[in-house]
Amino acid sequence: MQKLFDEVNSLDKRCYEEFLLSEDILMEHASNSMASYINQNLSHKKSILIVCGSGNNGADGIALARLLHKKYNVKLYFASEPKSTMSKLQLQRANALEVEIINEVFEADIIVDCIFGTGLNKPLDGRSTTLLTTLNSYNSYKIACDIPSGINILGQVLTIAFEADVTITMGALKTSLFSDIAKDYTGKIIVVDLGVQREVYEIDSNKFLLDESDLKLPLRDKKNSHKGTYGHLNVIVGCKKGAGIIASSAAFVFGTGLVSAVSHENLDLPQHIMHSHFISENCTAIAIGMGLGKYEIDEIRKILNTKIPKIIDADLFYDKLIVEILDEDVVLTPHPKEFCSLLKLCQLADINVEELQNNRFLYVEKFCKKYPKVVLLLKGANVIISQNEKIYVNSFGNATLSKGGSGDVLSGLIGALLAQGYNPLDATISGSLAHTKAIKNYDKNNYSLTPLDLIEEVKKI
Repeated sequence: MQKLFDEVNSLDKRCYEEFLLSEDILMEHASNSMASYINQNLSHKKSILIVCGSGNNGADGIALARLLHKKYNVKLYFASEPKSTMSKLQLQRANALEVEIINEVFEADIIVDCIFGTGLNKPLDGRSTTLLTTLNSYNSYKIACDIPSGINILGQVLTIAFEADVTITMGALKTSLFSDIAKDYTGKIIVVDLGVQREVYEIDSNKFLLDESDLKLPLRDKKNSHKGTYGHLNVIVGCKKGAGIIASSAAFVFGTGLVSAVSHENLDLPQHIMHSHFISENCTAIAIGMGLGKYEIDEIRKILNTKIPKIIDADLFYDKLIVEILDEDVVLTPHPKEFCSLLKLCQLADINVEELQNNRFLYVEKFCKKYPKVVLLLKGANVIISQNEKIYVNSFGNATLSKGGSGDVLSGLIGALLAQGYNPLDATISGSLAHTKAIKNYDKNNYSLTPLDLIEEVKKI
C-alpha cells in the first residue's frame, strides 16, 4: 500500500530545511518528470499547449515548456499573469530561449494543465470555467500537473475541473485525488520524485492507497483439513431473498467450508448451500442486513448480540438497533445513503448524500473516532475502509460494478473471510480487493454484469 497525504507543503518545507534542496531543484525534478513521461509515451505527438496559472503550478509548466522547446511545437498560454517568484524566474528562462507565448488556446496534440494545482481554495471564476470547458472540449491527450485544475484540497469539484488522461502528481499521493468526484477527472495517477526518493520525502501517515498486492487470498496450504477447518458462515436471509442467496453463493466460492442460509421461509437454494432456521452451533461468522426488509426486532437483536464476528449491510443502517452494537468488532458496509442514515442514528451528523460525497473522508473519520472498534467500508467509486484512526482507499472499482447484487457479493466475500478467521480489518480489505479484482477480468460489455458473473470471476482470481 502507498501513503496518502492531505497536504504536502510541509513535506516540501522539510526538503528545504532538512535536505537543503531549493525550491528550484524540486521544480526542476517536477518538470523533468513530466517531460520524461511525454518523451517516453507521447513522442509521436507534435504540438503541445501548456496552460499556466500565476503560481508555482504555472511555474512547473513554464519549466516544462523550456525542457520540450524545439523537440516539439510547444506553446505557452497564461490563464493569469505569473505572480510567484518562481513563475517569474521560469518565465525569464523561457523567454531567453524564445519559447512562444500565445493569446488563445487551441487544440494541440497534447494539453498540459498547470493552472491551479493543489492550491485551489475557492470556486472558479467565470473566465476559468470557460477556459476549462474549452480545454475539455478538445480531442487532445490531456495531462494534469499535480492535480487537475478545479479540484480543491478536499477533492471537491465546485463547478468544473480539467478532465485529464493522466495526472502526474509531485512527491506523494494526495488524498484529494481519491474522492469519488475526482475519479472522473484524474485519469491514470503517477507519482514522481522531487529530488529525493518517496521513502525519504514522505513521513508517517494515517491514510493509505491499497495496492492489488495487499490482497490476502484464503489459500489452502494444510493437507490435513476438512470442511470445518475453513469456517461456517451463516447468512441471514430476509424478505428480499435473492440478496441473501447471492451473498451465500459468493461466500462459498471464497473459501469458507460451510455456508448456511438462515430463514424461516422456504428458499430455493443451490445444493451446496445449507438451509437453517436458526444460527448454527458451529457458526464462525454472520452476514446480516442484505435484503432484510421487515423483521422481528427481538430475533434480530438476539442475533446481533451474539459474540460471533459479523458483517452488517443494507436495511439495518436505518434501524436504531444497530447503535447498540457499535462498541464491538463488527464490519459495516453502507452505501452513501445508508451511511447518512447511520450518521444520524449515531447523532454525528444530519446530512444528505451530496454533503457526504463532498466530504467522504471527513465523515468517515468522525464515525471511526467515535466507534474505534468498528471496521467501516463506505461504498463508492473509491471505496473507503477505516478502523479507528486509519483509512484505506480501494481505487480499483469501476462502473461495471454499479449493478444490483454487487454489494451482496461483497458482503459474502467479507463474511467468508471472517468465517475463516481473518480479523475484521483484513477481511474487509481483502474482500474489497477481491471484489474489484474479479471485475477486472470481466471481458464482456460494462453494462451487462450480473451477480453470478461476478461470482464466477471471483473463482479465477
